[in-house]
Amino acid sequence: MLKVFLLVGFLFLKRRSVMKAPERITIAMDEETFAVFKKMRDDLGISQSELMREALKFYSKHKTLFESIEDKKVYTHAEMLSAGEHVILDIDHWLLFLSFIESHPDKDKFWDLHREVCQAHAEQFKHKSYRAEHILKRLETCNFFKLRKTSRSDFTLVLGSDVPKRFIKTELEEIFAGMGFQVEIKEDFAKLRVKVLHD
Repeated sequence: MLKVFLLVGFLFLKRRSVMKAPERITIAMDEETFAVFKKMRDDLGISQSELMREALKFYSKHKTLFESIEDKKVYTHAEMLSAGEHVILDIDHWLLFLSFIESHPDKDKFWDLHREVCQAHAEQFKHKSYRAEHILKRLETCNFFKLRKTSRSDFTLVLGSDVPKRFIKTELEEIFAGMGFQVEIKEDFAKLRVKVLHD
């Protein structure tokens, strides 16, 4: 038994002797960044070193997310999902639902209800003082379309398919009308062209 303890002790000391000491670095921060750093350290209750290690690991793991998506889109996604008022829906299901609606005998009732929902959205946006471009960007975040700004007041909405065109056009018409905006919307193949006259 004594030999076992001696062997374990020897191996432990040997392991400690070959362990490399951690690298130490010095980081300069401006006042604003240090305030954020200090608040996060205090909120999480960890050391400064641990905070830096965790932050670097997180950034390394999600680097592609930060490089490919705008900060505002990430924030908008988080806001929409955390409120519990939106869902993530597979694009094939989305197109399937819309195609089914067009063949349903009560489809007119659906479009009437859709307009009512859009009018309710207009009321919500009105209280937030959104401009037309902001609304288009928010709906782009929902993956309804890809938004291309061609001039200060002209936008092209690339849909990828003609199936959702009526749904999106109706939504835009009702929202913009409900907010008192003057907007022209023209249809193109798998696209909508939006011209903002007054918002």
